[in-house]
Order: sequence, then structure tokens, then C-alpha cells
Amino acid sequence: MKSNQPTRGREERERERKEITDRSFLTQNRIASLKAGIFSDLSSLEWLILDENRMSSLRQKSFEGLKSLFFLSLLNNSVEQFPKTSICLEMPRLNWLEMEGNRISSLWASSFKNCSSLTVLALRRNHISTIEEGTFEDMQRLIDLDVSMNQIKDLPPSLFQTLQNLKQLNISNNPLAHIYSNQFDTMVNLQSLSMEEVEIPNISIRMFRPLTNLTHIYFKRFEFCGYSPNVRSCKPNTDGISSFENLLANIILRVFVWVVAFIICFGNIFVICLRSCIASENQHHTMAIKSLCCADCLMGVYLLFIGAFDIKYCGEYNRHAQIWMESLSCQLIGSLAMLSTEVSVMMLTYMTLEKYLCIVFPFQHYRAGRKQTLCSLTFIWLLGFIIAVIPFWDKQTFGNFYGRNGVCFPLHSDQTEKPGARCYSTAIFLGLNLLGFMVIVFSYSSMFYSVQKTAKSARQTVFDREVAIAKRFFFIVFTDAMCWIPIFLLKILSLLRVHIAGTIILWVVIFILPINSALNPILYTITTSAFQQKLKQCLKYRCQQTN
Repeated sequence: MKSNQPTRGREERERERKEITDRSFLTQNRIASLKAGIFSDLSSLEWLILDENRMSSLRQKSFEGLKSLFFLSLLNNSVEQFPKTSICLEMPRLNWLEMEGNRISSLWASSFKNCSSLTVLALRRNHISTIEEGTFEDMQRLIDLDVSMNQIKDLPPSLFQTLQNLKQLNISNNPLAHIYSNQFDTMVNLQSLSMEEVEIPNISIRMFRPLTNLTHIYFKRFEFCGYSPNVRSCKPNTDGISSFENLLANIILRVFVWVVAFIICFGNIFVICLRSCIASENQHHTMAIKSLCCADCLMGVYLLFIGAFDIKYCGEYNRHAQIWMESLSCQLIGSLAMLSTEVSVMMLTYMTLEKYLCIVFPFQHYRAGRKQTLCSLTFIWLLGFIIAVIPFWDKQTFGNFYGRNGVCFPLHSDQTEKPGARCYSTAIFLGLNLLGFMVIVFSYSSMFYSVQKTAKSARQTVFDREVAIAKRFFFIVFTDAMCWIPIFLLKILSLLRVHIAGTIILWVVIFILPINSALNPILYTITTSAFQQKLKQCLKYRCQQTN
């Protein structure tokens, strides 16, 4: 046993000596260039580290003699281009090439001829704008390719054709304007694909269908995850609206979508029933209130559908995300929400103008008759219906107008939105709706001023009445402002390309947008003194009959 110890020690020293001679670390040595044949006597060298030097070019025959070189790293140098002749002629066993943080602008096929042993090629953080077709043709053993953080605008369609063994591909942070639908067809063993900060305007399920072994994919936007439904892990895993598992990402909103929906539906149906049972002196106004309740009730129906589909896709939303957003169901409930919103806005504007004319000009007899009221209400519903269905007419102009997110509501604009759709949604939310809001604010301000002026001239002690009217007008304008000002701001910010978290959009759609639909029955019916008196009289009459 003792005689073997010196032999073992000798073997360990030989191994250590071999490791030192097989590896050369020349990091941070201010090396500006490599003379031809400088490594000609190092035929057994396997690792060469030249990180953080000052090399600006790789000359021909700079690596001559490195017949056994396995790993070459030139991290954070200033190399501007590869030599025109293949680097693998001098390093036939080169397996790993690390070129991160250089200034390479182009990749030529001739530079990588016969690089059949290469398995890892890292070219991130360069200035690459052009990759010649056939550059990776001889790299059949390549496993990991990283060309992220460059200036690549186009990838030739057959660029990855011979990379059947590739397992990791990173093309993130490139200004790619287009990715061909068959770009990844031959990469059957690919397991990880990184496409962060890459816009893919022509993205489709067909693009990723051949990648049967893909387990991880990284996109710029969560919406793209729906195009790779069979991938185990997709990042980002939420856009704030939906998640990889659920249509509604936030558990609080998943519960409250039902609560808000039932409040809206119950409140509006309750008012419709009461208005139908209790006779009113102003039947035309009652007709308008019922019409407003019908429009607001549609918002509750929209939220019920969103809640129902959230339950349907619970736990596996990503598998159905793209099908859902492109489905007729999503388009119809999205148009239902748009119909509800626009009819409600126009109905409130119409009712406000009617009240404005009666109060500000009491002796002009502007009160609408039955026929005029019916015509006005019919016109409002017809216009609302037209606004809601116009995006269905021309897919070329509007694209998937309602199916741009999981809640099927076109509130937010982004870079992939078609110009026609952006102009249309802007005209609706910042045109028609903003105009209606301004009319309501102006009309109620004028009405309060007119009531106050009339009270002073009549010298009546109506302070309490003025306060009651002021409170009522304030709450009507305040609830309208609380609903619409955030929506106006959100739309303006999205048009200015300000990043808006999807969670904010979801809260707006579930809570802010339905505010008017939930409060209108209270503001326009339940809290009015005339309605309360009628209700008391009706209840008193019923009690007397039962006795």
C-alpha cells in the first residue's frame, strides 16, 4: 500500500500539469492583436481565454497550430469581423466559441465552413445586422446558438435548416420585422426558444407546430403564448389580464366579476320592473329610463359571460387562448360591451339635454312628445348597434378588433394594432364619449346655475332644496367623471406608447367601466323624491287593499 502512494501522487501532479498546459488564460492583458503562428507550438492546448482585451480583428493564421482547441473565448473585445476564410480550418476540434460583447456587424458563410464540431456559438451583444444564408450550414452538431442583443432585421428563411440537433436558440432583443412561418420547421429537437423584445406581426400557431420537443419559450408579450399552446413554460406568464392558467389573472377580480355583474343586472332589472308597475306622470322620461336600464344591463351580461368563460378555461387557459380570442363568442360579447357602453353614454347625454332644455328654458315648451322620444331612443340604439358591428365588416382594416385581449374589449392600443382599428377606437372613446361627457358636465352646471338664479329672483327660502339639487347634480357628474376620466387617460397614454400594465386595464374593465351601469338605477330612479313618493303611495294602496 505504501509503495503505491508515490505513484498516485505522481499521477495527480501529472494531471495538474496537463490541465495547466492544456489551458491558457490571457484575460485583461491589453492584447491588441494576435500575430500569425503565435500558437503554432501549442498543438495540445484545449482552452484559450482571451477575454477583455483590445483585439479589433482576427487575422488569418492567428490560431494556426491549435489542432486540439476545444474552447475559445474572446468576451468583451472589439472584434469587428471574422476572417473570410474559415476559423475551423485552424481549429478543427473547436467545440465552444464565445464572442459576446464585440463589434461584429456581419456573419459570412465562408467564416464557418467545416465547423462540424461546434456545439455552442455565443454572439450576443454585438452589432450584427446581416447573416448570410448558409452561415450555419456545416454546424450539424450545434446545440446552443445565441445571437441576442444585435441589430438583425431579417433572418433568411433557410438559415436554421441544418440545425436539427439545436436545443437552445436565442434571438431576443433584435429589431426583427418578420419571421417566416417555416423558420423553425427543421429544429425538431429545440427545447428552449427566446424571442424576448421581438415583435412578430405575422405570428401563427403553424410557426411553432413543428417544435414538438419545445418546453420553454420566451416572448415579448403574453398574448403570443397562445400561439404555442403545448409548451410547458411560457414567459411572460401574464399580461395582467390573463395568465397561463386563467382568463382572469387576478383572483380578486375573478370573484368580483360575478359580484359586479349581479349588482348591475339585479339593479337594472329591479328598476325596469318598478317603473313598469308604478304609473308615472312623465311616461316619456320613464321610457328613457327603461331604455337606459336595458343598455346598462347588457354590461352585466357581458361580465357574466367573461366570468363563465374564466371558469370554463380554469387551469388551462393558454391551451385555448388564441382560439378564444379569435372565436365568435369573444367577438360577440366584446360587441355587446361596446353596444352597452355607447348606448348608455348617448342615452345619458340625451336625458341630460332634455332635462337641460326643460329647466334652463322652462317657458319654451321643449318637452319631447311620445313620438319624438321613441324616434330618439330608436336612433340611439341603432347608432349604438352600428358602432358595435362596424369592426366586423372589414377584417383587413380592423383586424381582430375585439379579440386583442382575454376580456374582448378594445380599450388599449399597442404597436400591433391596425391603424384603422386605432383610429376607430380613438374616435369612439376620445371623440363621441368625450363629447358626451363634456355635454353632461356643461348641462348640469348650467342647470344648477339656472335653478339657483330662479330661486334668488323668486325670493323663496329654498336653501334645503338647492342643497338637495346640488348634491344630486354633483353625484351624477362625479360618477360620470369617475367612470370616464380614467378611460380617457388610459386611451391617451396608450396612443402615446406609454407602457400600461395589463392589471390596470383589467381593473378598468371590471370595476371602472361598469360604474355607471351599476349606479344609474340608483341615481336616476331609486334616489329621486318623485319616485320614492310614488313607491310609498303604491305600497300604502296595496296595504289598504290587503286589509
